[in-house]
Amino acid sequence: MKKAILFSLAAFIAAPIIAQNIQSISIGTAMPMTTTKMKDVSGKDVSLKDAAEKNGLLVMFSCNTCPYVIRNQERTKQINQYALENNIGVILLNSNAAERDGADSYSAMQAYAKKQGYNWYYAVDDNSKLADAFGATHTPEVFLFNSSGQLVYKGGIDDNPSDAHNVKRQHLKEAINESKDGKPVSLKESRSIGCGIKRL
Repeated sequence: MKKAILFSLAAFIAAPIIAQNIQSISIGTAMPMTTTKMKDVSGKDVSLKDAAEKNGLLVMFSCNTCPYVIRNQERTKQINQYALENNIGVILLNSNAAERDGADSYSAMQAYAKKQGYNWYYAVDDNSKLADAFGATHTPEVFLFNSSGQLVYKGGIDDNPSDAHNVKRQHLKEAINESKDGKPVSLKESRSIGCGIKRL
């Protein structure tokens, strides 16, 4: 029993260390893996290229289960809709490969997307391939690409993931506004706070 507890504790401690060794792509980097096809909750196979619109693409690493994702669901839906209204494509990626037989299964994703009323792509990132390519470590975590496919912002949706009522700056919304208007993004990076992506 004691060995099992120690093993579980060691695994818990090791998880953040693995995440820290993953390098996030840099601002200005071209969108990676643009043609890799992924299974969307609609049943179609889609790629980042398919999801992109005239003014760029918002890629959000998400899931069904993370308390931060659930807590941020309303503002997530608002900002995703705002991106679409400004001709920026939206795709959510579920990279929790280690939870694919449980609450982050494909069928659970379909049910979750339907319940939340998603009208954007929500796709399976098989074996966390895109999360690895992006260097994504958390849910939710966002990457905003401009019309040229270059990364202009990455990190959190805003400055207070714990309390929507005390948000002082909407980082992603500001980045969308500046990017679509062809202006330099004033805040290019922020810290993403959430659950660790469950890689195999």
